[in-house]
Amino acid sequence: MKLKGKTALITGGGTGIGAAITERFVAEGARVCITGRRKEKLDQEASQFSRESVITCRGDVSKHDDVKRIVSTTVRFGGKIDILVNNAASDAIGRITELDPDDWRRVLEINLTGPFLLMKETISIMIQNGGGSIINIASVGGLRCMPGAPAYGTSKAGLIFLTQQAALEYGPSKIRCNVVCPGATRTAMLEEAVSELAKGMRTDVNEILGRFASHVPLRRVSDPREMAGVCVFLASDDSSFMTGAVLVVDGGANIVDVAGASIS
Repeated sequence: MKLKGKTALITGGGTGIGAAITERFVAEGARVCITGRRKEKLDQEASQFSRESVITCRGDVSKHDDVKRIVSTTVRFGGKIDILVNNAASDAIGRITELDPDDWRRVLEINLTGPFLLMKETISIMIQNGGGSIINIASVGGLRCMPGAPAYGTSKAGLIFLTQQAALEYGPSKIRCNVVCPGATRTAMLEEAVSELAKGMRTDVNEILGRFASHVPLRRVSDPREMAGVCVFLASDDSSFMTGAVLVVDGGANIVDVAGASIS
């Protein structure tokens, strides 16, 4: 019960990594408000828990008015906000010359402006409460380039910098801000992203994910629950002297030299 007595706000909490984090946080004693754009997904996730443990608040993190409403709903529910997890994300596939400018804007608004707005509205509440922990879910795509993902990679690289900026500015107020960079994680968003690629290669999603994992030392993609444990650590007092850290959780992919892997 490492999070007993704490209140958490998790964006994108209805599916994938966000849902896995929600489940672990509740198991560790936290009260959680989950938000996202799809009410049915939020309701489905929340139905697993008591109303005292999890509430939902539908909203778009890229819209400031929605963010204010989400934050105020969380405070009414838990009386405070101890933990913020910026997990909501969007993607758009296409090289720079192919990408629609509207898709570019949408990805940056959700993946980067959204966390900025949530942090803007939440940090003052955490300061009044004596401190807090912010966990931003970025990606290894924010550290290394991936073909066909300029918007996603740029947004996640920006999120890493934003995390460290917040760690610098609000550390004196006992606000810790860290970032998790998952590798390939089997979520609906990833499966949707690779499904068209799989069709073009006349294969299936499992085959494509197998190729992703072929040079990863652990030889697999991750399960969303494997990100949840890292977030519990960052949300709890176990990481009390950590801020501005970039935790890469990718099965060891970051240690592999791509040139060497191509001839192995």
